[in-house]
Amino acid sequence: MDIQIIPTEKRDLSYCRMNDEIINTTSEFLDLMVLCPTDTIVIHKENLPPAFFDLKSGIAGEFLQKTSNYHRKLIILGDYSDFKSKSLKAFIYESNKTGQVIFTRDIDQAVKLLK
Repeated sequence: MDIQIIPTEKRDLSYCRMNDEIINTTSEFLDLMVLCPTDTIVIHKENLPPAFFDLKSGIAGEFLQKTSNYHRKLIILGDYSDFKSKSLKAFIYESNKTGQVIFTRDIDQAVKLLK
């Protein structure tokens, strides 16, 4: 994994390039948080297990609770237009409104949504 610090007008971002690695567990997510020197972590949706996007699994809730507990922000880059679940779309919309966790295609859009 390579972590690149990206300075922006709002805050510095820890951009994690993980190739084909998947963050499968809360423990692995906490390990990632420890490695990131900034309070805002950027990952790609492909680095999350498919169960993350099944809200019934609880994995998304566990990961996002950790970001809240440790006062971090999380940006998950990807294309979300193919998701059919209304509850997931509502979750993404509400998350983007609060700015704590942001789901978007690119870093520029994510920075605009950061609070």
